[in-house]
Formats: sequence, C-alpha cells, structure tokens
Amino acid sequence: MKILVQQALIYDSDSPHHGSKQDILIENGVIRDIGVSIHARADRNIQEDGLAVSPGWVDIFSHFCDPGLEFKETLESGSLAAASGGYTEVFLVPNTRPVVDNKTQVEYIRRQSGRFNVELWPIGALTKNGEGKDLAEMYDMHGSGAIAFGDGTNPVQSAGVLLKALQYVRAFDGVIIQVPDDRTLGSGGLINEGIVSTRLGLPGKPAIAEELMIARDIKLVRYAESRIHFTGVSSPLSLEYIRQAKQGGEDVTCSVTPYHLYFSDEDLQEYDTNLKVYPPLRSREMTDRLRASVSDGTIDCIASHHFPHESDSKNLEFENAQFGMTGLETTYSVLKTLLPELAEETWVNLLCVNPRRIFRMAQPRIEKGQACNMTLFNPKASRIFQSAAVRSKSRNSPFLGKELRGKVLGIINGDQLFLNS
Repeated sequence: MKILVQQALIYDSDSPHHGSKQDILIENGVIRDIGVSIHARADRNIQEDGLAVSPGWVDIFSHFCDPGLEFKETLESGSLAAASGGYTEVFLVPNTRPVVDNKTQVEYIRRQSGRFNVELWPIGALTKNGEGKDLAEMYDMHGSGAIAFGDGTNPVQSAGVLLKALQYVRAFDGVIIQVPDDRTLGSGGLINEGIVSTRLGLPGKPAIAEELMIARDIKLVRYAESRIHFTGVSSPLSLEYIRQAKQGGEDVTCSVTPYHLYFSDEDLQEYDTNLKVYPPLRSREMTDRLRASVSDGTIDCIASHHFPHESDSKNLEFENAQFGMTGLETTYSVLKTLLPELAEETWVNLLCVNPRRIFRMAQPRIEKGQACNMTLFNPKASRIFQSAAVRSKSRNSPFLGKELRGKVLGIINGDQLFLNS
C-alpha cells in the first residue's frame, strides 16, 4: 500500500526535517521518500490545510477491560478509540478478570495486539491478583512483553511489598507505575475533601492521601536505587515532592490526566457521574497550579486514564456510580483547548518523546528509510465531540457536545492506516 501525506508540518526533533513542511511517501509501512513536492501515484493521498505529523503517540494508562469485562470495552474497540485519538501504542492496566499477573495473560494481550493498528503493551500486576500481598512473577512477565509493573487501580499499600518490588525490577531495569493513594485516609471518599464536598454532602478524599504516598514511595525508590512513575498526580504538593526528588537525582517521573487539568470539583455541582474519577478532581486553585506544572516541565507526560463504563455503571446515584471516564479520543483536543499557548513541540514531548524515554521504548523517526509510526493531527482545527464519532464501546465522557480545539486525523503504524471520518 502506498500512502502520500502532502504538505505536512513535521514535528520530530530527531529528524532532519523537523519544523519543515514536506510531502511524505510511505510504501508497505516504510517511509520511502520525504521532499518538498513528491510526484508519485499512491493508493491514498492525505492532505489538509494545517496538517501536522509527529512520531506516534503513547498512552501509558488505559483500561481495555479484556478479558472478563468486555461489555465495557474490548481490545478491538479500545484500539479503535486509541487510533482515533492519535495513539499508536497503549499501556493496558492489569485490572481485568483474571488479573494480568502471569506470563500467560501477558502473552494473550501481546498476541491479540497483532490484529490491530495500535500496539498494545500490558502492564503486569506487581502482586498476585493485584491484592498487594505477594509479588507476582514479574521476571516471567517481563520476558513475555510486559512494559511495566503496577497494580493499576489498586495502588500498593504495603511499604515492604513495594520495596521488594522496586528491588526486584532492578534486575531488568524495570519501571513500577503507581497511582499514589493511601487508602487508609478517606477510604470512603467520593470527591475531593473540601468546601464543595461539604456543600454537596458527599464524603471527601483528602489530597494528603496522595501526598503521603508519594513522599513514602520516593524514599523507597531512593533506598532501593530503583525507578518509579506516578500517574494520576493531582496535588501541587505532590508535584513539589517529585520536583525535589528529580533535583536530588532520583529516577522518579510523573504524569497527569487531561481531566485533572480541565475540570475541578466545582464542576460537580450537578452530580455528573462522568466526573466521578479516581483520583478525584481537586479544587480550582489546585487545578490551576497543575496546569502551570505542565508549562514548567515538572510533568513528564500525559496519561489518558481511559476507563470505559457501560451506561448501567454511570446512570445512577452519584455514590453508586463507578469511577472513571473515557479519555483516549479527547486527550489532544482537551490539552489544546486548555493551553493553546504551549508550543506544539511541548505536546509532542508529553505525548510521545517522554513516555518512550521513561519506559525505554524505541523512538520512531520521520526520516527516509524508517518504519512508519506516525500520528497525523491539525492543531488549528476545531471540532464538536459527538457521540456518533465515538469509537470506544462506552460513552462515559463529559466532553460529549463540547467544542474542542485541535483535531486528530489518524495514525499510520507500519502498513496500517487509520483515518477519522
């Protein structure tokens, strides 16, 4: 298959074509030529005013619910949602049924990945059944293709267990992904503890539950001389701890979600269950400070925290609704809408370059002779996110009906082409 991408602005700091507008000819999954004007017959021509391309984006924390919860999402529908959002590679949390805590489960996902236009990388459970007690067979899972380790939505509570895990993954330079949350604090919390939770009469979850966990885990990383990535960080004080750890030479990185940047607990006045997320939305002041940390480089990457739910899990009383929203299809547009002043190179670093660096992944290049792993997007375009355009199996998104800036056209991953209609 021949694909000709015409007059695309290239964002790839490792490419000699970075910052230039070029034609790109792809044949059978390989970039055959790059030039100002390529005259070649192609099976598919892609052209749009404002078109830009970058190496393929990576999401490091999504739930595709397969096996066991396919009524919410499948590997196929999740991959379509990822491609629609511009992602060529996605990390999958292990909280399925059964839990991805052994090499058989890892191999299942890796084998299925070959069927789709998006590369799927399982996060292996850190402990057996994700229960936080006994370490899982991480070395075997690593050998079978697990990209990182963590208990997903069940952050490890035991310092002793986490320390053993940090020491264990050093053998293969592994990374542990942790959602920072001390569950002994505000265990029944539904939203951020503060003025809004009091006003709405809902039990609160204090930010200190996150901050204590991050402070503890940084000390464990220092002791073990290992590596950890915190995802879903929502407290500015947490980011200050991470900033200090980096300055001290610790191998600590972090990511935030688009919805923690976009919404605050003030948006919960109507009890919208799509805004019931974990960790919870914080105060407006904290949200503003999170946004500033994107600009100053403290935050290493963006994680969608794509958690699809069927309507029966969301269309009920707030206290009974499940946590989570979909996010893969809206991440880029939400970021562009929130912070339009940030350079496009910044978003490419957050969505592509940094996650690949953190997790020791290959960095694709937009260069002649290279395998094609590319995201196509338009920073200048706007769109209204409509339900009819949703590729995920679930529709639990608070962004439906909203006008968002920045549009993803699709991806080219090897010889696989996906374009949004």
